[in-house]
Amino acid sequence: MQERKLKPQAAAAGPAPGAANTGGPPLIETGGVLTIDLAAIAANWRALADHVDPAECAAVVKADAYGCGVREVASALAAAGCKTFFVAHLHEARLVREVARDVAIYVLNGIPPGAAPQFAAARARPVIGSMPELVEWDAFCGVNRWSGGAALHFDTGMNRLGVPIDEAPALSARMKMPGHGISLVMSHLACADTPEHPLNTRQVQAFREIRMMFRGVPASLANSSGIFLGPATHCEMVRPGAALYGINPTPAEQNPMRQAVNLKGRIAQVRQVPRGGTVGYSATWTATHETRVAVVSVGYGDGYLKAGAALSGERPMAIVAGKRCPVIGRISMDLLAIDVTGMPERSVRRGDFATLLGDGISVDELASFADLIGYEVLTSLGRRYHRVWTPLAKQE
Repeated sequence: MQERKLKPQAAAAGPAPGAANTGGPPLIETGGVLTIDLAAIAANWRALADHVDPAECAAVVKADAYGCGVREVASALAAAGCKTFFVAHLHEARLVREVARDVAIYVLNGIPPGAAPQFAAARARPVIGSMPELVEWDAFCGVNRWSGGAALHFDTGMNRLGVPIDEAPALSARMKMPGHGISLVMSHLACADTPEHPLNTRQVQAFREIRMMFRGVPASLANSSGIFLGPATHCEMVRPGAALYGINPTPAEQNPMRQAVNLKGRIAQVRQVPRGGTVGYSATWTATHETRVAVVSVGYGDGYLKAGAALSGERPMAIVAGKRCPVIGRISMDLLAIDVTGMPERSVRRGDFATLLGDGISVDELASFADLIGYEVLTSLGRRYHRVWTPLAKQE
């Protein structure tokens, strides 16, 4: 079911000085700066939209747009032409609605009991995944004559949320009723990042049968990786999330997406560690020779996960003065250490910044050191950073 790959996107140019929006604490009051390239996120969305045309390309902006700022990202994507957004919770839908007044917003985690009026007030569409939810939503819509739309989610093999597929025939009968209120039928792929997994074929076939029962209603199956399984997954709408933010949707291939996140940490101190000296808690790293160490004001309290320097045989890298250098020792809550031995003394100084993500260090690379996935890295980035959102170009 493989299809052509997207060509890797060219790197985005930086914004002009003073042109970006900022948030979080002032830079001088914190240990790092997180830069989110909105132009890159918009370019990733456009590339995926072109790839699946004529299907619609929606955008998943749950979990604060994967840690990138839901208001800023949703605003940029709406400006780029995105007309449908997916979030996990109603509160997230409200944040999207603040900056994108005329888009459709689906809430993936469904309706909490008694919450139907709040969905209507926010003009949010619930993704209904159980019969009790459907009964409650139908009752609310009938009494209040609400016709704002909802999605029906069928479980085709994930065994997480979703109506069992054997209930689809009975539910399809409602499509013959005027004003049935179902604006989307959807399911979710469990193994799309492993194209050869047999569950992909089973889920595609199961969803094809569901689509036949719900003819005339738009359908959606593919997430970021699912897009690259081929046209059989595209249906009328795709729902990329991680790929928008630069995570590789094709792990066995070169990443076709543009990197969107850059993280820099301030160097608090540069020190010499003698041969035999240790660095960090539990003395897990020992200097085999005199070592020059840059101590950076970022740690696991900021989302640079503690396991990153321990679980794999290799070490995560940082870029200091243009050179890749290994992160050594255990990550502390607020600090990490980088081996800068051999670099010219004046090239690494207190107050300089080390790049921890970006400039060739991808989210997926950092995740691999901790046996994590890129999703976990992005959504773990803390709120202590000074944040910069680079703007879209004027033509965007």
